[in-house]
Amino acid sequence: MSIVVALVWACVFRDLRREFPAVREHARALIALSTEHDASQWLAAGTIIDGAARAELGEGTAAIAQIKRGLAAYGSTGAQLFLPYFLSLLARACSKIGQSHEGLRVIGEALESARTTGERVWEAELNRLEGELRLASDPDDVAHAMECFRRAIEIARRQAARSWELRAASSLARLLVAAGRRDEARRTLAGVYDWFTEGFDTTDLGEAKALLDDLATT
Repeated sequence: MSIVVALVWACVFRDLRREFPAVREHARALIALSTEHDASQWLAAGTIIDGAARAELGEGTAAIAQIKRGLAAYGSTGAQLFLPYFLSLLARACSKIGQSHEGLRVIGEALESARTTGERVWEAELNRLEGELRLASDPDDVAHAMECFRRAIEIARRQAARSWELRAASSLARLLVAAGRRDEARRTLAGVYDWFTEGFDTTDLGEAKALLDDLATT
């Protein structure tokens, strides 16, 4: 069981780094070991995470069906740990195939789960995803999306969660650029990016650096 739990966290870690082939590798190992030892909760978790990685790699509706199957199995165990995170994976997958309205519904469910259980570690990212889904659903809904991104930043700062803050600041900066507010976008993102002293090989920091470089040259 120690290896099972370690594999769960390996999946989460690789997902946070957006290294989706590695997520699938760990998830398949988790599924195999959980099946061998009849660990139904973690088998369901592996099914969810593997489906989410498949969605990120472009497998669409089949991946969403797998995530939903995993969520149903997870729910049947009575477990609630990780539920806001698992629901965020489903919302992300919905966004990948243009199901933004369904994604927003799932985000609402995830936020309610976080409030009910007190598992708020994912709360900033859930608010950021809500903003992205609102824009995907209605590109003119800038005000609500901006509100979601600012709320995500505020939550991340309160939790001292710099990685979540960077993601939310990047989302807000991109929206500000689209609105023609480039100086504000640069200030918003640079203030978070400059805090980091390592991890520059990660996707999130790489994308933030590319955006800042673009803002500095135009």
